[in-house]
Amino acid sequence: MGAVLIEGPKLCGKSTTAVQQAESVLNMEPGPTLSLAAINPKLLLQGTTPRLIDEWQLAPQLWDVIRREIDLRGGEPGQFILTESAVPVDWKSFPFSG
Repeated sequence: MGAVLIEGPKLCGKSTTAVQQAESVLNMEPGPTLSLAAINPKLLLQGTTPRLIDEWQLAPQLWDVIRREIDLRGGEPGQFILTESAVPVDWKSFPFSG
């Protein structure tokens, strides 16, 4: 596979585990990185592979860009490691919650 997605709750060790396998790391934090993701997301994919893109879901446009990049690279395995924090459900917003 060209990419692997690691998903789970915040602070469960996703990034810590992924960085042990990654050769380069990109943290998707608010600021210049997110701005660049909106302007030219393909630039964010440059780096030694496997490239960890931590909290990729903050820039959802990366998903299709990563898929295309994997195809352009001939489907070579181990190109990207993506981490994503799951957001807990707010049960208070459901009408049946007490």
